Amino acid sequence: MRAVLRVVDLIRKKRDGGELTREEIACLVEGAARGTVPDYQLAAWLMAVVCRGMTRGETASLTEAMLRSGDVMDFSDLPAAKVDKHSTGGVGDKTSLVIAPIVAAAGLYVPMISGRGLGHTGGTLDKLESIPGFRVDLSLKQFRRALAACGCALGGQTPEIAPADKKLYALRDVTGTVESPALICASIMSKKLAEGIDALVLDVKTGDGAFMKNERDAIALAELLVETGKRMGKHVVALITDMDQPLGKKIGNALEVEECLEVLNGGGPGDLRELCIELSAWMLFLGGRVPDVSDGRRLAQEMIASGQARDTFRRVVRQQGGDERVVDDPLRLPRATSVKTVRSKESGFVSRIACERVGVASVILGGGREKQDDAIDPAVGIVLEKKIGDAVKSGETLCAVHYNADARLQEALQMLESSFVIHAQAPQKEPLISKVIGA
Repeated sequence: MRAVLRVVDLIRKKRDGGELTREEIACLVEGAARGTVPDYQLAAWLMAVVCRGMTRGETASLTEAMLRSGDVMDFSDLPAAKVDKHSTGGVGDKTSLVIAPIVAAAGLYVPMISGRGLGHTGGTLDKLESIPGFRVDLSLKQFRRALAACGCALGGQTPEIAPADKKLYALRDVTGTVESPALICASIMSKKLAEGIDALVLDVKTGDGAFMKNERDAIALAELLVETGKRMGKHVVALITDMDQPLGKKIGNALEVEECLEVLNGGGPGDLRELCIELSAWMLFLGGRVPDVSDGRRLAQEMIASGQARDTFRRVVRQQGGDERVVDDPLRLPRATSVKTVRSKESGFVSRIACERVGVASVILGGGREKQDDAIDPAVGIVLEKKIGDAVKSGETLCAVHYNADARLQEALQMLESSFVIHAQAPQKEPLISKVIGA
C-alpha cells in the first residue's frame, strides 16, 4: 500500500536539504494547479527551495510537472519542425518580431507564446498590441489556425497552458522567492515546452539592463535551462548576450515595432540586425532546415533581402486582426504628440549608458508598467542618437524623448541625463554575443 504524501513532510524535507522525488514534486505541483494545497504551504516550500536549492534532476521534474499541469499543444500534423526563442528580457529587446517571420518564411513553424512587460523590461505582447487591431488573446484553436496559415503565431499564455506556473509565479512575486535559478528555469521551460516545440533557442541577457547583472550568473542559468530542455528530449542552445546598453536605438512599444520593420526591410541598427540573424540562424539549424549555423545566417539574410520575412509578418498582422498597412506605412502606428531632446554637456565618447535607468525612464513616460494592471501608452518612448563608443560634442543630442503627458516628463529627463557617461577616451568594444551554451 502506497504511503500518502503529506505536503508538510515535503516542506520539511526540502527545508532540511533533502532531494525530493519526481512523485513528491508532482504531488506539490498538482496541488498548486488544483488549489488543493493552500498558499501558505506553497509559499513555505518555495522559500525552502530558495534557501536550499534544487538538484538538476529536481529541476527537470519540477519543469515536467508544471508542463503537465495543463494542456500541451500538439502540432505533429504540421509538416516541418516547430521551433521557438525565449529571451530573459531587457531594454529595447524586440527580436521576436523579426525572427519569427524570418524563420517561418524559411519553412519552419514558430508557435511563440510571449509575455507582457513588467518593470524596466518591455513585453512582446505590448509591442504587438501597438499595431492597431492586433489580437494576442488567441484561443488555442485560433492560435493553431494562425500557425498553420502563416508559419508563425504570436500570442499570450492561455489559462490552459501551465496553470501551476501561473499560481506559483504569483506567489513568488509577493514572497521574495523570484530569484531561485531552479524556479526561474521551471517557469520558463514549462511554458515554452507546452508549445509543442522540437527546439528552443534561449537569449540569456547579462549586464545593467538584464535581470542577471553579471555573466557568471547568466551562464549558470543558461546551463540549467539547456540541460533541463535536453533532459526532456528537446534541442536547446543558449546565447549569452549583452544588455549593458539598450538593443537597437528605439525603446517604447510603437517605436520598437517601427524599428523591427526597418530590419525586415533590410535596414535598422547593426546590433539589432546582428542578433536577429544569429538567433534565426540557430533556430534554423536546430530545426533541421540547414546543415550548419553559417548556412542559417545566409538563409536568414536571404529571407530579409527577398522581402519574404516582411511579407510573412504582414500575413501575421492580417491573420491576427491588425492593420497590415503599418508594414508599408509605419506612420500609421501610434505617434507621440511631443518630442524633447537630451543633450550632452561635454565632448568625448559615450563610455557607459545606465541601461536599466533608460528602461525605467520609458516606464515613467507611460511606456511600461510599474504595477501589473497599469495602462500602457503605446506611442511614448526614447530614441537613442548616441550609443556606447560613439563620439559626441557638447550640445549634441544624446536621445530624443517622445511623450504625450507632462506629468512625469522632468523626472524621466533627469533620469536620462544621468544615464549617459562621457569620457575623453573611447571605451573598448564588447561583443554582442559572448558565449553559446549547449552548441
